[in-house]
Amino acid sequence: MAPEPWLSMYDATCQLAQDIAEKIHERNRCQRRGENPVKVNMVIRNLLQNLKEKVEHLKDSLLRAVSTRQITQLEGDRRQNLVDDLLTRERQLQAAYKNEVTEPDVIRSSLMTGGGNHGVSNPWLLEEPEETRGLGFGEIRQQQQRIIAEQDAGLDALSSILSRQKQMGQDIGNELDEQNEIIDDLTNLVENTDDKIRNQTRRVKLVDKKSTSCGMLVVIVLLLIVIIVVAVWPTK
Repeated sequence: MAPEPWLSMYDATCQLAQDIAEKIHERNRCQRRGENPVKVNMVIRNLLQNLKEKVEHLKDSLLRAVSTRQITQLEGDRRQNLVDDLLTRERQLQAAYKNEVTEPDVIRSSLMTGGGNHGVSNPWLLEEPEETRGLGFGEIRQQQQRIIAEQDAGLDALSSILSRQKQMGQDIGNELDEQNEIIDDLTNLVENTDDKIRNQTRRVKLVDKKSTSCGMLVVIVLLLIVIIVVAVWPTK
């Protein structure tokens, strides 16, 4: 079975981040050898822009999937953690690209990666972002909790918006039902009026027919009277 598109894009984004880390490592080797890293920097800059766009697309797709309930809330939380991890990697790679690292930070990164393995480096932790520099583990955890709280607030706001939209839809549906009832009443009234008009038309025709018959009868009676008068009228 083919993997879900969101997960496929996530895997591709992770691979892109890995490629950027390797390019940064290559750029650093060029600098140590005294070579000009301009071309490599241009490639890294384009890849970082592509990475940023892919992460934003993942965030938007995840938000739509959660809001439309295409995935469960538990799966949404799991994917949100994956996106957060990608955002952290992106910030680390941005800092590494700008070469904003000092010697103490390098030592700290090596300690966080397990500095006993000499010659083996973790490309994600070569550079530490400004957000976590000088912070203890407790402070970093508080920062993460604050980020999670902000995300929860955003989800609550989205839920509130969806609830208002649902209520608006229900109000529109109720209004349409009322309008349909009014239209049905008007239709019945028009039909009743048509029936009354037809009845009145039949009555008028009947009265007109009777009036015509009576007129003919009067004429016939008058003619008979005239004939009788003429017949009995004495002649010389």
